[in-house]
Amino acid sequence: MKSETIEEVARIARLKLTETERTEFSKDLEEVLEYFSMLDEAPGEKEYGLNPIEILDMLREDEVRREIDPELLIRMMDTFEELVRGPRLV
Repeated sequence: MKSETIEEVARIARLKLTETERTEFSKDLEEVLEYFSMLDEAPGEKEYGLNPIEILDMLREDEVRREIDPELLIRMMDTFEELVRGPRLV
């Protein structure tokens, strides 16, 4: 690892490193960057997408059906001129 890179990282992190610490830090930073380079080899979103399981559109067609007669409902409810009355809002 270049010493300029180590100095720049130390400056950004606001660290004052000794020469010994710079040498150690250089080795550690090199290892970290190696691990991150492994991510470049991992398959990207274009190969697999964002979800590991494919999500399909599972919508069904609407079916028109009446389970109860609307006229029967209107007779059973409290209505005024065939409008349903709800609780009074204050």
